[in-house]
Amino acid sequence: MIQIATKTLTFEEFAEGKPENARYELHSGGIVEIAQRPGKHEEVIGFLASELTIEFVRLNLPYFIPKQALVKPLENQSAYSPDIPILNRPNLASEPLWQKFSTVTQGASIPLVIEVVSTNWQDDYIKKVGEYELIGIHEYWIVDYLGLGCRRFIGNPKQPTISVYRLVDGEYKVSLFRGNDRIESPTFPELNLTAQQVFQAGLIAE
Repeated sequence: MIQIATKTLTFEEFAEGKPENARYELHSGGIVEIAQRPGKHEEVIGFLASELTIEFVRLNLPYFIPKQALVKPLENQSAYSPDIPILNRPNLASEPLWQKFSTVTQGASIPLVIEVVSTNWQDDYIKKVGEYELIGIHEYWIVDYLGLGCRRFIGNPKQPTISVYRLVDGEYKVSLFRGNDRIESPTFPELNLTAQQVFQAGLIAE
């Protein structure tokens, strides 16, 4: 990510004034530009979005994946643009920022959010874990297909890992999935998908 030098902004100033030609997040009042991702990163996102869409359509759940929605903790001047936010359509009527800013603030609106790791892995493993837990998002995946995170998060030796955080009594509990492990998802308990299938989606061009 690229920090853009500017004065500290409120969320409303950010949402109304951010440029439209790139992707941006607001981190504690500062605008951060999300750098262009490599092709493998986009392949992983596309694969997961397709697989999860198939699953929630099969289950007839009122979910959808927006193109540019923001996720915002109400307690501070931050707003994030996740790689894959799955939204619960009926709860959007209760979201104060949805109609004007395509922004959600309530855990009930976001059954599952996914971040695919790139060079700014600290944001996904440290900053966003805390913020998504605070919002009350019930499930958060960190898809680290290159094994970039530090050893205290993905183990030693480092290897491609999917970390699934599930909210239990207001706190995240994490499970790690690698290789042929089937990903265990509280939101989609019948999902038949292994970590390796996800990682291969990002390596198919090699």
